[in-house]
Amino acid sequence: MRVIDAGESRVAATRVAAGMLAPVGELAFGEQEMLEMTVAAASIYPEYVEAVEEAGGERAGYRRLGALHVALDRDEAAELRRRHELQRSMGLKAAWLGPSGCRALEPGLHPSLNGGVHVADEAAVDPRRFSVALRAALASTGGEVTSGAEVVGLLEADGAAHGVRTADGADHAAGVVVVATGCWSGCGDWVPEAVRPPVRPVKGEILELASRDGEPICERIVASERVYMVPRDEGKVIVGATVEESGFDDTVTAGGVLELLRESYRLLPEVAELRLVEAAAGLRPGTPDNLPVVGRTEIERLIMATGHYRNGVLLAPLTGEAVADLLDGGDPASIAKADPKRFAGRAVAGTIA
Repeated sequence: MRVIDAGESRVAATRVAAGMLAPVGELAFGEQEMLEMTVAAASIYPEYVEAVEEAGGERAGYRRLGALHVALDRDEAAELRRRHELQRSMGLKAAWLGPSGCRALEPGLHPSLNGGVHVADEAAVDPRRFSVALRAALASTGGEVTSGAEVVGLLEADGAAHGVRTADGADHAAGVVVVATGCWSGCGDWVPEAVRPPVRPVKGEILELASRDGEPICERIVASERVYMVPRDEGKVIVGATVEESGFDDTVTAGGVLELLRESYRLLPEVAELRLVEAAAGLRPGTPDNLPVVGRTEIERLIMATGHYRNGVLLAPLTGEAVADLLDGGDPASIAKADPKRFAGRAVAGTIA
């Protein structure tokens, strides 16, 4: 197996993802198909992480923390209760807590909160560490990564893909080509227009903060209606994330930083004492229906694995298993709703600026 990676020339979503694995807490109305996929992915995550770590010897930063989704005023409480009823109606494990119950779990919460939903089984992974672990696992099984190479052409004959060509003029033969180019999947001219998916970039800004003494500001994922906070090792915490339709602009803005700091301060006032380690922006691959694009295309031996929007890290094991099944000639039911053919003729045109 060969992975061709454009590298630092493109700001991928993985590098700036918080790594929140929260299918229950992130459940939205009208997203039954997405829920089925995210719950399935979360259920296999522990064994997936274990396999990756054993293969390559690198830790992935996986932690089953639990999550507390908090309402900070009456309006937010009303909306959160609606979502909690939706969770219960679908048989999902989540518990409503009053203000005192929330503060018993997270003493640093703002005292004016109106309640929250505790999801004890939710988890998080450090995407940057996980990327290193995945590369190590790939290398241990004989795979290779070609970094800093941009794919510019598809090698195609008799209606089937046979490999790709990179910008340096090199041809890379392959039995099967998998398009996993994130938000660039919808504008890459090398993907034939007839099968090019309607994937667009959706900008997100995040912050990395750290305590001065290495003590965590929170023990679990803590989220409000407008922000989420994911703790890391050594007193660090990831604060995310804004959502902005701004094309391929990956600029970190003062407004985005202000919004994240303001809303995280409303949630956990101790944020004001933390060090600002990094502010970053990434581009999520969005689709018209917010579902990913995973499956075979009308070109033989050309497979799509893109369009995961805000759930790319969470859906990684499910997507990986599905692609492996497709490569073996299978037809995995787990990603049936992600069939690329549902978007026939609806490709998004774009220009990389």
